[in-house]
Amino acid sequence: MGKRQENLNIFSDLEDTEPGKSRADQPVEGPVEEIDLEQALAAKTEEAKAFQDKYLRLAAEFENFKRLAQKQKQEYSQFANESLLKELLPIVDNLERALKCVQEGRTTDGLVQGIELTLKQFTEPLVRFGVKPIASLGVPFEPTCHQAVAQQESKTAAENTVIEEYQKGYQLHDRVLRAAMVVVATAQAADTTDE
Repeated sequence: MGKRQENLNIFSDLEDTEPGKSRADQPVEGPVEEIDLEQALAAKTEEAKAFQDKYLRLAAEFENFKRLAQKQKQEYSQFANESLLKELLPIVDNLERALKCVQEGRTTDGLVQGIELTLKQFTEPLVRFGVKPIASLGVPFEPTCHQAVAQQESKTAAENTVIEEYQKGYQLHDRVLRAAMVVVATAQAADTTDE
């Protein structure tokens, strides 16, 4: 029989007292019951202490995890561009060599060729990292990827078509990295002459 059943039996026995007699007059098994209750209380107290200890350990582990995750996030943001920067360093070296050639007074033909090669070397890592130029000349003006800096009348181009590009635009995968600065064609104004 379980302790709960025993406790229910004790309470039912107390209710079944004989008429005319008080509960104090009837024999009660007090010391045995008190010992059982004290043991149950001590067991539950130990169980509560164990749960409290487990909770404190889990809370400490979670705090350590949060600190570690924050540290990893900070390191990642600090060194996320490391591979891109390693790709750019040879380009810086080539530009420094080009400046040295000019300072030493060598011919400019080699300088122009060196700058062209450096530009090519510069665009290759950009393409590898998903950066590509936005097509502008001859396409309809698109406000999401073009920034109109001027409008110009044109006889040959359709209205709202890009006719000149001041600065190239670039996109990273599908997101615009920098909008292209362009000149947009407007319709030719009708010649009106007074007769």
